[in-house]
Amino acid sequence: MQLTFCGMRMRRYLYIITGTLALGLGILGIFLPLLPTTPFLLLTAACYARGSRKFYTWLMESSLFGPYIRNYREGKGIPLSVKLGVLTLLWATILLSAFFVVNQGWIRILLIGIALGVTVHVIRIRT
Repeated sequence: MQLTFCGMRMRRYLYIITGTLALGLGILGIFLPLLPTTPFLLLTAACYARGSRKFYTWLMESSLFGPYIRNYREGKGIPLSVKLGVLTLLWATILLSAFFVVNQGWIRILLIGIALGVTVHVIRIRT
């Protein structure tokens, strides 16, 4: 019986650690356009729901992350102002990177291709 309890406890810790790492990547994704924010926040919610009711409640009641996750889960979409902000930051970062940081043409094309894909995805999300 002790082994089972220990295994359950270890699993909870792994969920919490994974959720916290996903949250960190999701926060980075807010500022780095190549890193997707939404999937990491959804992963965080799933891990916290399985690992710790306290962390899950904190996440869902957070004024920064809670509404974002709930709106996405419920298919409500994102506000137009957020879409415009995301797309502006995305293109500013991609273009600055492509023309002032990267020297190889194929990487520039790749960055612009990724930006186009993300733009299409963001536009297709319900407003």
